[in-house]
Amino acid sequence: MKKLALLLLLNAFALQAQTDKEQQLRKIYDAALTKSKCYGWLDDLSNKIGSRLSGSEGAAKAVAYTKAQMETMPFDRVFLQEVMVPKWVRGEKETAYIRDGKTKLNVPICALGGSIATSKNGITAEVIEVHTIAELETLGSAKLKGKIVFFNRPMQPENIDTFTSYGGCVDQRGKGAREAAKYGAVGAIVRSMNLRLDDFPHTGWMGYGELPNDQWIPAAAISTNGAELLSKMLKQNPKLQFYFKQSCYATDDVLSYNVIGEIKGTEHPENIMVVGGHLDSWDLADGSHDDGAGVVQSMEVANIFNNIGYKPKNTVRMVLFMNEENGGRGGAKYNELAQANNEQHIFALESDCGGFTPRGFTFEGSEANVAMAQSFAPVFEPYLIHIFRKGHTGSDIEPLKSRNILKAGLRPDTQRYFDIHHAATDTFDQIVKRELELGAATMAALVYLVDQTGVQP
Repeated sequence: MKKLALLLLLNAFALQAQTDKEQQLRKIYDAALTKSKCYGWLDDLSNKIGSRLSGSEGAAKAVAYTKAQMETMPFDRVFLQEVMVPKWVRGEKETAYIRDGKTKLNVPICALGGSIATSKNGITAEVIEVHTIAELETLGSAKLKGKIVFFNRPMQPENIDTFTSYGGCVDQRGKGAREAAKYGAVGAIVRSMNLRLDDFPHTGWMGYGELPNDQWIPAAAISTNGAELLSKMLKQNPKLQFYFKQSCYATDDVLSYNVIGEIKGTEHPENIMVVGGHLDSWDLADGSHDDGAGVVQSMEVANIFNNIGYKPKNTVRMVLFMNEENGGRGGAKYNELAQANNEQHIFALESDCGGFTPRGFTFEGSEANVAMAQSFAPVFEPYLIHIFRKGHTGSDIEPLKSRNILKAGLRPDTQRYFDIHHAATDTFDQIVKRELELGAATMAALVYLVDQTGVQP
């Protein structure tokens, strides 16, 4: 009888704890959907400041703006973390055309971030189309020397998770130019990472690795419509020529900052939980989805906690990382200083997949901690959050090392993300206020649950 009574009592406690969590999540979502500030913050970042490429005036203004906003919020401290970042400048708008006999057809291109410029007169050469980097070795210098290599592997539409499609072809953007240069190519043109056919080229980071500087060749992205046209015309005339001109350049590294707001834990201030996104964006647009959304959602977590009167047990830091797009210096610097200061991080959450409707999370950590996170799934069901699986969580929190740390990445719906990713279309008008707020609420809910539960030893 005593054992039965004890079991009933424990069951009652468990049910009450579950009910308390459900009630707290309801408060979090209510606050996000009625009292949020994230949409207004993003309006300012996007429309008053604009693009925020590392080292640019826009990036500096974004640091000042977010720091000032955080200082009006109930953080225990707000501070900047110095980080040296690369500075790459696009220069004049790029031009390109296909020449087939007397026919000259203009096509949209943009320089890839980190690329060198062409000569002042541009480059004109015949084109060799490939679909994989491995094809370069098969063709060799005999066929590639003096040519422009056209990497035309599209994102695969059959993948439901579009990040899988992106991962399946982004290598041609990142290292295609350096590999083509080894065989004497004079330039590289890469099909934009985009599932839609349109006229907007998508930029993104590329690198030359250990290739000597005198062997570097210029690299540009071509719109998906442009890629389709070039491929079609090459089949009709393999000897046609392609012209492109770009004037991008790099300078010495410049000083920038991670922006950090900290709420000190009431019970375990030595345990740190990070919530963040990256403050920098590419220069073709204002970067509302990549990653202005993640920045303001992270700030909104603190606003939600304030609105519902929640005081976290563990220290929570909202970290706005600098230089995710073209170097990852902000995330690396944060980890470097965390190690130097012997800080104990138990949790890190990143939002860097756009501000679309949230679907769930990916997790990295020990089996026990991932299982713990997955056990939260039932309380998220009323909010249509269903993804709780292992997977990559975020580039900025990737370097962060700490004993027993659980990492999480917010996973919004991905179907529209790559239509605008790194393109001139990543603008504030693409943001839906309610979707942005739901993402912030979902982040705050997970932070609350981990804060209450702790991590497994």
